[in-house]
Amino acid sequence: MGATPAPAATAPKKRSRIRRAASQYRHARRSLRTPASVNSRRGLDWANFFIADVQTGFGTFVAFYLASLGWSHRNVGFALGVSGLAAVLGLIPGGALADAVPLKRGLVAAGVAMICTAALILALAPTLPLVFAAMTLHGLSAGLITPTVSAISLGLVGRRGMSVRTGRNFRFSAAGTVLTATLLGAIGSFLSPWAIFLAAAALCMPAVVALSYIRPEEIDYARARNASPGERARQFHRVIDLAKNHPLVLFAGCLVLFQFTNASILPLIGEGIAASGAASGSLRLSGLIIASQVVVAVLAPWAGYLSEQRGRKPLLLVGIGLVAVRALLLAFAINYPSMVLTQLLDGITGAIMNVLTVLIITDLTAGSGRFNLAQGVIASMMGAAAALSVGITGFVFQEFGHVVSFLAIAGVAVTATAIAWIFLPETKPGQYQD
Repeated sequence: MGATPAPAATAPKKRSRIRRAASQYRHARRSLRTPASVNSRRGLDWANFFIADVQTGFGTFVAFYLASLGWSHRNVGFALGVSGLAAVLGLIPGGALADAVPLKRGLVAAGVAMICTAALILALAPTLPLVFAAMTLHGLSAGLITPTVSAISLGLVGRRGMSVRTGRNFRFSAAGTVLTATLLGAIGSFLSPWAIFLAAAALCMPAVVALSYIRPEEIDYARARNASPGERARQFHRVIDLAKNHPLVLFAGCLVLFQFTNASILPLIGEGIAASGAASGSLRLSGLIIASQVVVAVLAPWAGYLSEQRGRKPLLLVGIGLVAVRALLLAFAINYPSMVLTQLLDGITGAIMNVLTVLIITDLTAGSGRFNLAQGVIASMMGAAAALSVGITGFVFQEFGHVVSFLAIAGVAVTATAIAWIFLPETKPGQYQD
């Protein structure tokens, strides 16, 4: 009979495996490093950081802010829904602009200016019509920022380096969210909730400064829209060809179901915290955002690396399936420690889904020249799902309670996971063409 290894003997082996995995990741990152200058790479890093700073003041903080002003669950849901519906209108033309316009940095700067205006409106004049106008501006800004940041990334690094670059984008974005959520939570608690949005507006300036460090001549125009190499670089596939791309359509459907479930969880939690009347409500809400984003900051680069080593589909199933787990936990345990736990799981989901959404669209649109338009179409569908989700679940939450709301969310998440498992193929190419 063999002796059982002592626990002390297994610890060095575990540390060795961790070091080996970290070494493999560093080697992959170095091998995928691109000729883009340090200025451009750092500029893109910090642009992601500060854009996340600006956007952190919206979404969940808006729900908390409006609830603290006495708005009903239904009206809060409608206000958030307006932003999502505006994104639906802005993302498709925004994606088309990102494909067609060489001035990528200007498109992102215009989106940041729109967010700044919306933040000032919320801080200084939070009346019903003006709040709806501000949320419309915020939604439309997503149509410029979301696809164009990915276009800049692809234009700088190409398809082969996109997994590492996308993971790095979301690492800096999550880090910006963590620091800003802490700042805004403290401002909301010790000053006033409306001061949150003044701070968000002030953070627009460093976002624009960071953009200026990206060298425009290093953003390859053909590569930025995922066009074919060589003589066909200036060709565009017809828009109707996107609809005939069956794996792309199937992936879009899975993302719609995912977003319908995921988008409403944190706003529902935020409304519940505000309704409880806790004096430290904004700090508690900041803690939930921070818990999730710390995990994203740590895991996002690894999600990109693992998608290269193991493929996209296994990670995709994990990312969607964890939404069902979170919803089930919240259905039966609504105390603050359980909220923190579910937000840690949300961080894993966010790291996986943020990175894989960009990578799988890149895989499925290779050579089309329509990468950013496809992003815009899919993001608009997800925006519509998010808007409907927040409005519908807000109504269900008010009428039927939190248990029914979260059980319904879990059911839709399980359905999305099953569809992806059964029907969606692996999309990672055997060999990159650029």
